[in-house]
Amino acid sequence: MAFDTGATGTDEQAGAGGIRTAVVDLAEIFALRHRVLRPGLDRATAEFPEDGGADTRHLAAYGPHAPGVLACITLFPDPLPGTAVAAYRFRGMASAPEARGLGYGAAVLAAAAAEASALGAGLLWCNGRVGARGFYERQGFTVAGEEFEIEGVGPHLVFTRPTGV
Repeated sequence: MAFDTGATGTDEQAGAGGIRTAVVDLAEIFALRHRVLRPGLDRATAEFPEDGGADTRHLAAYGPHAPGVLACITLFPDPLPGTAVAAYRFRGMASAPEARGLGYGAAVLAAAAAEASALGAGLLWCNGRVGARGFYERQGFTVAGEEFEIEGVGPHLVFTRPTGV
């Protein structure tokens, strides 16, 4: 199942500006994830334990004319500590440098929220980089808790939002 920023229930959708999103195999998004999130590091540093999970979904955003993935995200069931709401967590969200500020990240995140909702989650959350706070807040997320450090990656915050926003 794939989504645009507002439609659900189709294999692939085009959203604003012709941005298409789709649920894809890990191999489709891995190069972008590695290049953006772990530049100069071994490929293994961009592999996540959740990647092969039965309930894990990898999503990609594509442009109307440019080949290749321009944004990606990995989504999996993971309860947010301290809550009783069914939740999906995402990680490995990345946008190609040439696509930043053009809506690809927002589109793939909206698709992930729709996918999580379709899978029964009421909450979407992540450990996000402090520098991305403005982006997440514009997408309806709020900060939960205090800043913390992920060794080798940098300062992070927990961002949460209901899936139906």
